[in-house]
Formats: sequence, C-alpha cells, structure tokens
Amino acid sequence: MSDKIHGISVGVERHNQQMMVVMKASGTLTHDDYQSITPMLLAAFAAIEQPHIKMLVDISDFDGWELRAAWDDFRLGLKMGNNIDKIAIYGHKSWQQMAAKIGAWFIKGEMRAFEKYEDAVQWVASSSS
Repeated sequence: MSDKIHGISVGVERHNQQMMVVMKASGTLTHDDYQSITPMLLAAFAAIEQPHIKMLVDISDFDGWELRAAWDDFRLGLKMGNNIDKIAIYGHKSWQQMAAKIGAWFIKGEMRAFEKYEDAVQWVASSSS
C-alpha cells in the first residue's frame, strides 16, 4: 500500500444564501474510504427534512478508484440519488464530462462538469438549473 494521501473530505458551505455539500476526493479511493464515509453521509442526509441537496465534488486531486471502491461509489450514488438536486464536478480530468452524463442517469437532479471552480460554485448555488 502506498503512503500517498487518499480519501474523501466532506464539508458544508453557504454560497449566495444556498447551502451545499462540498466533497473533495484525493488520491486513489479505496473500499475502506467508502466504509468510513458512507455511514456518515447517509446519516447526515437522513436527518435533512425535505432534502434538496446541492453538491460540489472537487476531483482536482483525484487519481481514481480501486475496483471495489468504484462499485462502492456507484452504490452510494444510488442510495443518495433521490435527494440530490444538483451536483457540480470540478476538476481537469479527461473523463469528467462523461462521468457527469452517466451520473445524471442515477440521480433525481442534474449533474454537470466544470473546469473552473468559480463556475461550478456559481451553477450549484444558483436556484435554477
């Protein structure tokens, strides 16, 4: 196993009077990363009344997933998908546009990819799609 930093950090930020969940993925995510973060995320989202979740996912330092972790990510998306209004993916990966298109099939809301952080924040924080 590598000593390279990897994992998922989660926070909540307010932009233009809109609350959003901000997630940052770093390094190569593992099954253990998802084992740690999934219960916390599901518990936090379950406590939200009338959930209309807006998310910003920062993949600028993300290298990818181990195979089992990719499956964990897919399952987490299915569990949370009905509560999500918008997800903005920020980064500079060649595959992020395709990931946003495919990911949008599995969530109730809209998902888009952005190469500029400010554009991602502005879109997610806007009240309209």
